[in-house]
Amino acid sequence: MARTFYPFVGEDDGYAAAPSLEDMVVYPARIAVYDDAAAAPRVLVIDPQGVRPYLEEITQTVTKLSHEQGGGIPFMVIREIVENYIHACFVSPTISILDGGNTIRFSDQGPGIEAKERALEYGTTSATEEMKRYIRGVGSGLPYAQQYMVDKGGSLDLEDNLTQGTVVTISTRASSKEQIKAHGKQPLSEADLSDRGRLVLAYIAEHGSAGPTDLQNAYGKSLPTWSRELSSLVAEGILEKNGRRYLLPQTGCAVPR
Repeated sequence: MARTFYPFVGEDDGYAAAPSLEDMVVYPARIAVYDDAAAAPRVLVIDPQGVRPYLEEITQTVTKLSHEQGGGIPFMVIREIVENYIHACFVSPTISILDGGNTIRFSDQGPGIEAKERALEYGTTSATEEMKRYIRGVGSGLPYAQQYMVDKGGSLDLEDNLTQGTVVTISTRASSKEQIKAHGKQPLSEADLSDRGRLVLAYIAEHGSAGPTDLQNAYGKSLPTWSRELSSLVAEGILEKNGRRYLLPQTGCAVPR
């Protein structure tokens, strides 16, 4: 008999317990709120617990914190991304809230996603029967979240983490690739950049790429300050990251003068 799946509604779903997945929730989730570009982020930790309450608490906390910062990304979109931590076996879930709550980055150190384009197609899923006790498992989460963000003029980017795992970034601002696809090459406005942002682009215009150490040597300030500035420029779609180096997108963007 067909039944409707209501995530997070009731614990008695007619299935036996799934100890293997429950046992995987051993890593705390860390949420970093970047409410001041010149200061270290405020970090909140959500302790391991059962799969459903764990996913629900992460979703509710990220939604609350991002909205407190002024962001408007809705609960349902955030939940669809959070639920994907089940595919990462809940290994080191980390969420960064940036850009006044308008950009949220979800990272993990799980097995990663090899076929990223297919992961954004409706109906493509790697959910096991065990996972489907906790999530819909029909391959709708990432495609829905991406479609929502794009329809609202924003973006969803899916990338590899540094050594292993996945990074999903959702933002109310379109990524550089989507801006170029929609409007062609877009020059950057100097008024849109911070003083540090202008210094970063000036350095890259002269040297081709940059890292936090290069910028510290050239302009002073701390390594974390430049790391945050570079990450912010990547989130804005102004820079791309290649290994440990940051550079302008290959499609090309004009450097402000």
